[in-house]
This record gives sequence, C-alpha cells and structure tokens, in this order.
Amino acid sequence: MQVGAERIREIVNSLQHFSRLNQASQKSIDIHEALESTLSILYSYLGDEIEVVRHYGDLPPVECYPKPLNQVFMSILMNAIEAISRWSSKEKIIKLRTELVSDGETGEDFVRIAIADNGPGIAQDIQPKIFDPFFTTKDVGQGRGLGLTVSYQTIVSQHQGNLHCHSQPGQGAEFIIEIPLQQPKPLSPSKGEIGDRELGTGDWEDTTMKLAMEIRKTPLGKN
Repeated sequence: MQVGAERIREIVNSLQHFSRLNQASQKSIDIHEALESTLSILYSYLGDEIEVVRHYGDLPPVECYPKPLNQVFMSILMNAIEAISRWSSKEKIIKLRTELVSDGETGEDFVRIAIADNGPGIAQDIQPKIFDPFFTTKDVGQGRGLGLTVSYQTIVSQHQGNLHCHSQPGQGAEFIIEIPLQQPKPLSPSKGEIGDRELGTGDWEDTTMKLAMEIRKTPLGKN
C-alpha cells in the first residue's frame, strides 16, 4: 500500500513540476531538473529492465522555452525506450550526458545534452530522413512521425541550436542537443512549420493521457 501510494505521489509531483516548466514564456531553468522530471514521468515505460546512467556536468541555469524543450526530451527519451524495448540485448541502457561547451571562434557558451541508448540503432539509409515530417519506422497507427520533426524545429529554429544523431546499426543511437546558454535574441514560438498549431502540442496531450492511465493502473496493495 505504501509503495503504491508513494509511486502515485511521485508521478503527481513530477506532473506538477512538468506543468510549471511547461510554459510558453522564455525563462531560465535547471536542465537536470527538467530531465529528471521527464524520467520520473516515464517511469512506467522504463520499468526495471532499462537502466538510466547519468553523467551530468556542472551547468548554470539555461535560457529557453521550457515547454517545447521538455517535449524534445520526452520525444527523444520515448524513442530510446521504444528502440530498447524491441531489442534483444539483455542489457538495456539509456545514458544521459550534459556539459557546458564554448565556441572557440565566438566564445559563446552552449549547453550540450546527449541522450544515448544501446538499442538496435538506425540504418544508414534512413538516417537522413529521421527529421522529415511524417517519417516513421513504426507500424501504421503507432505514431504520426512528427516527434523528431518537432524536436528539430524546436532546437534549431526556436532556440538557435543544433540537433544531431549519431548511430550505427546494432550499436544504438545518440541524439545530441546543443542550445545557447543565453538566447541571442528574444525567442518566438515556432509556428507555421507544420500547420498553424504550436508544434508538439498533440504529442504532449497524447503523453498526458497515457500518464493518467498509468496512475490509474498503479497498484496500491503491494509492498
């Protein structure tokens, strides 16, 4: 009973924190706190099989749009979880790495966030397509193919940063996010890239509905 109640409390607290970060206005946030909140929300998907390894650097607060950035973390982590879940390896690992880097030419400081998995990796012939709208390797009805497109627009267009993927078949995949520590100019919502709605809203709503179902399924009678 106590374990189940604590798990529900943890999920609710994470959702509340995620909601505070999930704002349209620009603000400075703790990147590690945002990552941990996302991981906590995804706890039921991680289960006991997937190990999360953290290599966090010493980061100052980062100027960003918390809502879209959290959606990027959610999308990339969910892709990693799904890739590992269908992989035959006994060890299932997601690695998170953060560091503060400086551009040697401009002296501008960037925050680098790497999310890696040891899943099946991404075939070389489809890697150039993964950020294309509606591209997906999932079965029909299992995804809209917008998650990585939204993530790319959020990082590159909205935050003036970079999003890269490094992968070898059978050796997992790593997504590297780089955004300026301080935005060079006022941020503007990245709209109009796919329709007129704010990018990623539907993906976030889908995830929220799934989380509500997970809370309902959380067992209360086990120690």
